[in-house]
Amino acid sequence: MIRNIDELSYMMLKKSLDATSARDRVIAHNIANVNTKGYKAFRVVFEEKLNGVLKGERLALKVTNEKHLNDGSGIENLSYDLKKDNSSSMRLDGNNVDIDNEMANLAANAILYNALVSQANSKIAMRRFIISEGRR
Repeated sequence: MIRNIDELSYMMLKKSLDATSARDRVIAHNIANVNTKGYKAFRVVFEEKLNGVLKGERLALKVTNEKHLNDGSGIENLSYDLKKDNSSSMRLDGNNVDIDNEMANLAANAILYNALVSQANSKIAMRRFIISEGRR
């Protein structure tokens, strides 16, 4: 259970970093299969779910132990989903991976990941400063 706003921001950063890391792996997998016949690209869905949680929507419960129940409303339950892109292909082999689109997504994801890491580093530096009582 998140007890304060600082824990909430750390949890959001952690979940976002997990999702961008997974997205990087999925995009790399899509690029690796650009010439595989019939391959359908995958996408990581996270931002829509995060927006829903921030608006107060409930998540589907995922129970790992029947004694650990919660109401599904917290960010602790948030995770990314993998979705197969079943859109049609312009290619004859049925593969729907667009290498230009994947490379653009990879670059955008790298920028987002670096921004999240910078935020996390800033939070850690602030904590370090507070713990040292402002001394260097």
